[in-house]
Amino acid sequence: MAAFFFHEGYVAPLPAGHSFPMSKYQTTRDALQEAGASFVAPDQAQRALLLGAHSAQYVDAVLSACVDPAIERRIGFAVTPAVALRSLLSVGGTWAAAQAALLAGFAANVAGGSHHAMPDGGAGYCVLNDLAVTAAGLLDQRHVQRVLIIDLDVHQGDGTAVCLAGRRFDGERGAFTFSIHCEKNFPTRKAQSCRDVGLADGTGDDGYLDVLGRELPGLFDAVRPELVMVQAGVDPHGDDRLGRLALSDAGLVARDAMVRAACLEAGVPFIATLGGGYDADVVRLGQRHATSLLTLAGFTVPADNRENPVGSGVAQS
Repeated sequence: MAAFFFHEGYVAPLPAGHSFPMSKYQTTRDALQEAGASFVAPDQAQRALLLGAHSAQYVDAVLSACVDPAIERRIGFAVTPAVALRSLLSVGGTWAAAQAALLAGFAANVAGGSHHAMPDGGAGYCVLNDLAVTAAGLLDQRHVQRVLIIDLDVHQGDGTAVCLAGRRFDGERGAFTFSIHCEKNFPTRKAQSCRDVGLADGTGDDGYLDVLGRELPGLFDAVRPELVMVQAGVDPHGDDRLGRLALSDAGLVARDAMVRAACLEAGVPFIATLGGGYDADVVRLGQRHATSLLTLAGFTVPADNRENPVGSGVAQS
């Protein structure tokens, strides 16, 4: 049975009417539970681990919930004690998922994918970069020598690329960052991943899947990863209010199934993190995220129930 990491602290209070759908973590958890998933609560990430990707000054500011207001504006909300705790738990969930996947083949964090956070500050609703922290920790502690990060969010994984620049894959060891995203979407100023694929506005299922299908084999051949980390944002969906692509429900399922198949074919353990998703209907958004994680975990979600896996009797393949 796949391990899903979730903590009640993933949901932190934000001001009324805030644009970030914080409650989606709970609605995703609810949809996963009704589909038969069970959960493990992660521990908070420790300071020493965070220093693998972030500066000591910024880490200490987050730990004390005293982040510079200018950085908070770039994040999009204040780093209150509850938000700081949420960020530490989210990183802890991705770290725990990686440890579990190395033993069992797959695990998922029902949060995480905070790919805009930079070494010295957060941005774009991301406080701490769980992907970069986990990849750096795995490499520094010699759990693995090669990590492949597959970022499927509609926005480029700029922070992950910057945080891991010093551990960039050199042909033998390091982290390889791959981002497939909407080229004209946020961030305006892109970073340099190891491999970036920017798609035109309005790209739909066929175009997206064709590009991803061409990219994946080369990534696995070149990197020979010992762990794959998937940022499974659902904001490429055509109904997402911050996306500019046009994937359907079936397109997202096909995307995630394609990535899972590539990992299985290569015999590589992998993890999934939640990533972006900004539907105004947080119940529908939670169902969309849940379907993504279930697909990556190897569950079959009926075609007529992909937007609502609740009670669908999914089975693991």
